[in-house]
Amino acid sequence: MIAIVDYGAGNITSVKRALEHLGHAAVVTSDKGVIESADRIVVPGVGNFHATTALSAQGLSTALARQIWLGKPLLGICLGMQWLFQSSDEAPGIYGLGIFAEACRVLPNKVKSPHVGWDQLEVRGQTRLLRGIDSGRFVYFTHGYCAPVIDATVAACDYGSPFSAAVERGNLFGVQFHPEKSGETGLAILENFCTC
Repeated sequence: MIAIVDYGAGNITSVKRALEHLGHAAVVTSDKGVIESADRIVVPGVGNFHATTALSAQGLSTALARQIWLGKPLLGICLGMQWLFQSSDEAPGIYGLGIFAEACRVLPNKVKSPHVGWDQLEVRGQTRLLRGIDSGRFVYFTHGYCAPVIDATVAACDYGSPFSAAVERGNLFGVQFHPEKSGETGLAILENFCTC
């Protein structure tokens, strides 16, 4: 069973529908007990980085950090990926989980923001999450802030400058794009997460 964490940041229904389309049982929850008993966890999200404060307010940050520490596979999508980082310029003074020490930054002012639509992935190195996904495949983005390219980056995208499109460290995964809205490529990535 896959727990989809509900912290009021939206886009949950399409994630659940995509996982169920692939044949995986998924439940939307903010219950720590359900999250702890799940086989895998997805932290989705759309909106301002400030929305991630609901994870702490509901006591979910600690529960999720424990599950990561125990090695349970977790996938952060869009805002859910940014929450894995230390902070974001979008909400000064608000801190993420800090698994990745870097901060998320606003997109360069030389490009239109937010970055909305289909763009290409540049796959980097060996990755379980992107197994079978070649560089040049298109996925769907909608964001105004992004994570820098770091040692855990397994795919980048260039929009004004390179940023992390996907990160992977152990059983922790994050994607800036929306796999649930990225057609067959996105479904393949979700299936990789469900079976890694």
